[in-house]
Amino acid sequence: MNILDLVRDNIKALKPYASARDEYQQSHGNMVFLDANENPFNNGLNRYPDPKQNLLKLELSKIKQVAPQNILLGNGSDEVLDLIMRTFCEPNKNKVITLPPTYGMYQVLANINALEVVEVPLTASFQPQVSKILKVNNAKVLFLCSPNNPTGNGLNLLDIERLLRAFQGIVVLDEAYIDFSEQESWLHRLEEFPNLIITQTFSKAFGLAGIRLGICYASEDIVSTLNKIKPPYNVNTLTQTAALKRLKNLTEIASEIEVIKSEKALLTSTLKTIQFISNVYPSQANFLLVKMDDAQMRYKQLIEKDIVVRNITTQFGCENCLRLTVGTPEENQNLLNTLKDLQ
Repeated sequence: MNILDLVRDNIKALKPYASARDEYQQSHGNMVFLDANENPFNNGLNRYPDPKQNLLKLELSKIKQVAPQNILLGNGSDEVLDLIMRTFCEPNKNKVITLPPTYGMYQVLANINALEVVEVPLTASFQPQVSKILKVNNAKVLFLCSPNNPTGNGLNLLDIERLLRAFQGIVVLDEAYIDFSEQESWLHRLEEFPNLIITQTFSKAFGLAGIRLGICYASEDIVSTLNKIKPPYNVNTLTQTAALKRLKNLTEIASEIEVIKSEKALLTSTLKTIQFISNVYPSQANFLLVKMDDAQMRYKQLIEKDIVVRNITTQFGCENCLRLTVGTPEENQNLLNTLKDLQ
């Protein structure tokens, strides 16, 4: 499979916009910038951000053992997902495949880009129906979320591999929650599958949801093509600075992850003892899918007690389910005490 054959013709022919800071190689820190029509008076933010996010990519490269040229950064993972659709899918012509219940923005972004969405629901155990997926015609992009949101489970590794080898398009593996999982990231096999795009985020384990920073790992061909259509300064200076600072505290991040895992185990065992809860699904993420007698009623009762959870009872396969994010030990205990007191 030649990946560039999957790219839209107009994108292949596109001459990308070159920002002022794309047109030179900085040789030292004392250069005089008179190229970008910026306010020259230094306040720390008067200059445009690095459009290539070089320092941040170098740091990620060392941590993830992935070459910088295989990394693309976006204004949240949603921008990355949108870039993928705009690069590979012709509006009103191509299809994308989603596996409900799953992350809802795949559907929204596809609708924005005028793409048909083919839904191939997960099985009762929330695993892909591989044979049905491979029977879909004219699909350019397949979205796999593992660990999956909102179910929390990891997808079967052999199923993922079979899809990567057999699907004649781009496979986007959303690993937003991989840092909480017992499964290993597919980053170590990135070079093996030219049609694989892995997305990760700073919003979950890294604890930086407020800076909106998404990560894409893919072949150099894919990354260079996505770079052609991304906005030139899509990741601002404050975001790059905050991300670099956080990456210097990997020990702290690891400690927080361990607390979340421990608290998740405690939540799981205690929730199972509450009379109106019928199932707490196994989770490799930082949340739990919990089935109960009446999710809508329990959701409203929790809101009245100033506790906000996610009511997903309308999603496929999630009738009467709430999604509970693992909070701090104090927040989790408050949740448990409140649930025990509900009638």
